Amino acid sequence: MTLGDNEVTQSVQASSGDRRVQVRRAALAGSIGTTIEWYDFFLYNTAAALVFPHLFFPASSAYAGVMQSFATYAVGFAARPVGAAIFGHWGDRLGRKATLIVTLLLMGVSSAIVGLLPGAATIGIAAPLILVLLRLVQGIAIGGEWSGSVLLAMEWGDQRRRGLLASFAQVGVPVGLVLGTGGMTLLSATLSPEAFSSWGWRIPFLLSLVLVAIGLVIRLRIMETPMFAAAVAAKRTSKAPVKDVVRHHWREILLSAGLRFSEQMPFYLFTSYVLVYVVQRPEFSKTFVLNAVLVGAAAELLLIPLFSQFSDRIGRKRVYLTGSLLTGVIAFPYFTVLTHSGHAMIFLAIIVSLVAHSMQYGPQAALIGESFPTHLRYGGAGLGYQLASVFAGGPAPLLATWLLHATGTPYSISIYIVASVVVTAVCVIALPDRSKADIDDVRVYAR
Repeated sequence: MTLGDNEVTQSVQASSGDRRVQVRRAALAGSIGTTIEWYDFFLYNTAAALVFPHLFFPASSAYAGVMQSFATYAVGFAARPVGAAIFGHWGDRLGRKATLIVTLLLMGVSSAIVGLLPGAATIGIAAPLILVLLRLVQGIAIGGEWSGSVLLAMEWGDQRRRGLLASFAQVGVPVGLVLGTGGMTLLSATLSPEAFSSWGWRIPFLLSLVLVAIGLVIRLRIMETPMFAAAVAAKRTSKAPVKDVVRHHWREILLSAGLRFSEQMPFYLFTSYVLVYVVQRPEFSKTFVLNAVLVGAAAELLLIPLFSQFSDRIGRKRVYLTGSLLTGVIAFPYFTVLTHSGHAMIFLAIIVSLVAHSMQYGPQAALIGESFPTHLRYGGAGLGYQLASVFAGGPAPLLATWLLHATGTPYSISIYIVASVVVTAVCVIALPDRSKADIDDVRVYAR
């Protein structure tokens, strides 16, 4: 199955005015789609830290309950490369648009079901088992979402602004974090602890269905990207795109995964594990930490496009490496502040940590996406991006919990962060910088 002839022709031959409209729609569709996906994902992350240990693992000790809750959290990350492979195949066969509609529906429905799921006190062992299954579905959906959202904007727009345009999909992460964390913050602040734990936390999950309806309306109005449509017209698509990209571009896939270590792994410590770590001090509430994360995420709304635009001017690798090194520099001071400082300094530390994340996450979309040819780009970029989830993002809160328990010092987590920076630096240096290259390879091939 491929695109219809009419859609291919319309996309390839779109006038300059039509292209401008489609660029705006593609940027909006990418950002809103990823906002919905990450809203659902971050709701789960917050609930995993605050609600799930006692709701789904009530028989466990406090430490074991947190470990089990973060283990279900990690399952979603393990499923992401599977989603990248499944939807990467169809994204490079059917096109970006059709594939993204499926991922959106999959994520929204599975999240709504989480909001309806009874606890272990009601249905016993079935509760955590169903929770794990739904987390798997979420991970598969996220695995297929990211690359399509990035390519939708990047392949429609001006190549001189690829970094900025691709970053609109990245903005979905802080927006989703603001909405998801903000919803939890509001509910936890206005409801009694008993009401929040029993039913209040479910409301944001159920609202996913409303957001999905909005996202579908927007995505259905987008045409297929001209780059992919040109590949279809030139009969340059692959019958087995995932197999081909692994065979011919395995190096780019591995380097793309490795360059994410200092971005992804610390990010989930800064936004999820911090909720568990800080509230161990009795003078700090869950609401305080959620507010700090919320303000940091709001700052990222401005910083991600800003640093992405810088990468269009001075090169992606330069901006990306600066953000990675900044993450390493703050690794030890960050936990010193969380352990010993007061409210103001902790609030500031959480915000600074997300500034370092923005410097990497903004340029990252284009840096990875432009490393693969058009007809294999959905699968290649998705696999590279999502493989990091297995080794960096997913295990991060779990390993941080274990490291603190095993060593008794948070600085073991700081060492863990610095190690991720070393991996990233090596991979970024090894990956060619194609910031100024022409990635419309079908047109280049035809010259």
